[in-house]
Amino acid sequence: MFPLDSPWNISFAGCGFLGIYHIGVASCLLEQAPFLVENARHIYGASAGALTASVLVSGACLGEAGGSIIDVAKEARKRFLGPMHPSFNLVKIMRTLLYRTLPADAHQRANGRLGISLTRVTDGENVLVSHFNSKEELVQACLCSAYIPVYSGLIPPTLQGVRYVDGGISDNLPQHELKNTITVSPFSGESDICPRDNSSTNMHELRFTNTSIQFTLGNLYRVSRALFPPEPQMMKNLCKQGYKDALRFLKTNGLLQFRRPHPVLGIGGAGQEDEEEEDEEEERRREGRVEEGALRLPHIHTQTMEDHIFEHLPPRLHRALVEACRERRGLIQSLGNMLPVRLASTLMLPYTLPLESAMSLTVRLVEWLPDVPEDMSWLTEQTLKVLHSAVRQAGKSVSQQVSTRFSYQLELRQTWSLSSASPARLLPGWVCEGGSSMLDALLRLDQYPRQFLPSLFCVNMDLWGSVSTSLNAHTHTHAHTHAHARLQGHMHTHSGEGDGTCVSDDSDSAPQTLEVGSAPRGL
Repeated sequence: MFPLDSPWNISFAGCGFLGIYHIGVASCLLEQAPFLVENARHIYGASAGALTASVLVSGACLGEAGGSIIDVAKEARKRFLGPMHPSFNLVKIMRTLLYRTLPADAHQRANGRLGISLTRVTDGENVLVSHFNSKEELVQACLCSAYIPVYSGLIPPTLQGVRYVDGGISDNLPQHELKNTITVSPFSGESDICPRDNSSTNMHELRFTNTSIQFTLGNLYRVSRALFPPEPQMMKNLCKQGYKDALRFLKTNGLLQFRRPHPVLGIGGAGQEDEEEEDEEEERRREGRVEEGALRLPHIHTQTMEDHIFEHLPPRLHRALVEACRERRGLIQSLGNMLPVRLASTLMLPYTLPLESAMSLTVRLVEWLPDVPEDMSWLTEQTLKVLHSAVRQAGKSVSQQVSTRFSYQLELRQTWSLSSASPARLLPGWVCEGGSSMLDALLRLDQYPRQFLPSLFCVNMDLWGSVSTSLNAHTHTHAHTHAHARLQGHMHTHSGEGDGTCVSDDSDSAPQTLEVGSAPRGL
């Protein structure tokens, strides 16, 4: 169930010529649950959705808006290249239709309630515009929101001095993330109000700027017809599809509210509705698109009266769509539809297309003259910005390449210096005695541990031998000195006896005599 205890919003997605679907949805909401539109806090729209949102907020006629969309589609289909033909000026046609459809006080009704999604050209950011000073400003905002670059023109329109393009480029479903926002999209997906294809699966889905588009055959056809309009009768059926999908949403959430009796019930307006039904049935018979047994209301037995009521558009919208779909065939149109004439026009296309292009270009240049100074200054500014950005990017790229090459050469030089450096500079002298290459130094370093221990052992043995020799020599010298002293004392004793000087009465000389006299015995 849809909660009504908190504020809600309505958001219409951008969809090109499929915007006729939004007309059916808006018509259903106004007919079956008008409080949803009247009490909605904001009504948002992007691109074609902004046109429907503007019509819905301003209270303009939805039937006239739907008929205008079909008229634009018919005008585009008259040309060989469709909307891409040089003589087809979509912006000019939309401006004329908006001025004709919107009331004079549309900007006052839309202030603070209507939100139009725009894409700013300078930075590509999304902008929601909700305040308008005049009807012209409201129309200009709608044109900016529906302006597709290259498709609609080359120079984007301005709003309050700022250039904007299609709002669907940055946000195709404005404020979809807000709580209680009723999202509307003509593509089968996860929107609240959208077609339900039988082959739709949630496993294959495309998200285009917040818009859910499932991969189905129906969506492929719808996407192909968004920029190149289908036949008027298909657009009318698409409007009915929007009405039915909105009705299903209301039924599912219990939001149906009847404000007045429907004309089909016979309480006023029945004759007018029957006449419209007869016109529609006659048109369907001519096109061969009506099944047997479904031409008149009394023959419908498989549906209830309520279902039959809901399957039909409101009278004003239905009448406007029927009138827009009707072909006004005059003498010239009848001659133009003949096969020989169509074949001849196709063969003459290489000659007529340049002429038509030159004529339409001349007309556009004349219409562009008042805006030439402003647009040329903007083009100059944008060109300078593009050149400045290109030069800056090129400078960054060159600086990155130069720094990369410099660092590479620096690392290469360091590698060369390491490989060409003499081992004598990096290792001790004893390592590089045998050669000057790095390989010789590594081999010598490998042999060093095996030579170190034997050398250390030899040094220790030599040291021990030198120490032992020094000790023996010192001992031998000391013994020789002592023996020599004893021999001198012995010789001195013998010389004293011959002279008679050894005998003395002095007591201090007795020990010396005995010591000297005992020396020969020791020897």
